[in-house]
Amino acid sequence: MRIVFMGTPDFAVPTLDRLHADGHTIAAVYTRAPAKAGRGMALKPSPVHARAEALGLPVLVPATLKSEAAAQDFARHEADVAVVVAYGLLLPQRILDLPRHGCLNLHGSLLPRWRGAAPIQRAVMAGDAESGVGVMRMEAGLDTGPVAMEERIAITEGMTAGELHDALMPLGADLMGRAIRALERGGLTFVPQAEEGVVYAHKITNEEARIDWSRPAEEVARHVNGLSPFPGAYFEADLGKGTERVKVLRALPSEGSGAPGTLLDAACTVACGAGAVRLIELRRAGKGGAASGEDFLRGARLVAGASFA
Repeated sequence: MRIVFMGTPDFAVPTLDRLHADGHTIAAVYTRAPAKAGRGMALKPSPVHARAEALGLPVLVPATLKSEAAAQDFARHEADVAVVVAYGLLLPQRILDLPRHGCLNLHGSLLPRWRGAAPIQRAVMAGDAESGVGVMRMEAGLDTGPVAMEERIAITEGMTAGELHDALMPLGADLMGRAIRALERGGLTFVPQAEEGVVYAHKITNEEARIDWSRPAEEVARHVNGLSPFPGAYFEADLGKGTERVKVLRALPSEGSGAPGTLLDAACTVACGAGAVRLIELRRAGKGGAASGEDFLRGARLVAGASFA
């Protein structure tokens, strides 16, 4: 098949690798433009950009696909199909109509649940028992198109969004590889999404990252794990040199009770509105790597009774 690949983050890289390894012709790779990063604020290409160049594939970084020039450039690729994985730019109807078999999207949820920008994080935060990936034919609506294939995976207790993300990457790459082979044989069948059970995975905001200890322990743990590793749920505490922000990267419900936000023991158990959570892994601002709950308390010289805001 002659494919235009469209993706940006590391989640998309295994799918690009799979399609390339399967012998398809990657006519072009579309990705977001390099962004400033690091202390020197040097321009850094996206993970897909870097991988495409390593594979010797042509890379395009248009600021928009809505212009006439962008449509004409896309048409020149004469693609059989476009494969879209977390690209980050809106595809207008004209672009969707150009490939012979349309545009296929690899989506990180079991549609119609968690349409939108942050399906992996929202699934963990909501306490879903399972997640998965699906291959969908794209329409103008947000993740509304019919689905051809899905693979499922359990969300185990304490699993973070980062761990779910990493588990879904190879699963999605394999699924899209099989979908393109089926499309090539004329055997890819699409089924409309159910009208019931639609939930939108809104983009994660910095404002919702602060931990609310007044919530039940199960909700606090899911909130922490769903925002790990990025942007990271956080609390603030006086660690001897004024108030510092501390990110929590993993938490589990635990036994205990007390005023919400109160440190209960040396195992880094903190009281919630109902029950308590044990903070398994934390990172202090500006302190580099993560530490266990016990090591964090020793380093910060905190004892039971301390208050986490």
